[in-house]
Amino acid sequence: MDLTIDSKLIYEKIIKFISSSFKKSGFSQAVIGLSGGIDSAVSLTLAAQALEKENIYPYILPFGDLNSIGVEDAKLLINHLTIPFDHLTIINIKPLVDPIISLDNSIDDIRKGNIMARMRMILLMDAAKKRNALVVGTENKTEHVLGYYTRFGDEASDVEPIQSLYKTQVRELATYLGIPKKIIAASPTAGLWEGQTDEGEFGFTYEEADQILYLKFEKHLSEEEIVKKRFKREVVGKVLGRVKVNEFKKNLPMVFITE
Repeated sequence: MDLTIDSKLIYEKIIKFISSSFKKSGFSQAVIGLSGGIDSAVSLTLAAQALEKENIYPYILPFGDLNSIGVEDAKLLINHLTIPFDHLTIINIKPLVDPIISLDNSIDDIRKGNIMARMRMILLMDAAKKRNALVVGTENKTEHVLGYYTRFGDEASDVEPIQSLYKTQVRELATYLGIPKKIIAASPTAGLWEGQTDEGEFGFTYEEADQILYLKFEKHLSEEEIVKKRFKREVVGKVLGRVKVNEFKKNLPMVFITE
């Protein structure tokens, strides 16, 4: 199955989208959180080209020493794009998150990760208010459809440049944009706990997910029809099961409407 994109065309459309979105909203500056991963790298690169690098304010928000490689990769990208280093802000969120975690001894990794994501959102939104800027998001289509995000956390943004691109398509675009190969080749991780990777948490790869999601939501095939396309039943079940269990996120808040 071919999910290949016309990277040049997509690039031009996204640049136009970012430029027009900021212009219509009356903003010229952008704040973006960098993890060192490919999604934030692509979003930053596109924003820097659409708005000019002097208007970009990257934030690196690590939790202590967790994902220290990602921090270095984020710095590598900023240097690669020649974004002014005095525009970069690095804040260790551990002293902010730990007091919340300490309130409940039963807290698990998922809840802790959600708190970390929401703390980053608070800092990014406040930075945008401070600078009269918009927050540029970093969510791809695969994560969005799977519901692999924290509500009021990493999904909170003002402008989403790559939400219509599957993860494998984001990788294609990253290559076209000349993003450092080290970042493109890195295992995707949300950096929420030691050794955490997206695919390890899923139990399937992004390549598998993208093809299954494409067949389900764009070709409108049933689960059984997808299995007949030579996908393992277990993998199809895991992918579509994650979509189903997280579907509620896309329908919140539930709003009462008077008649």
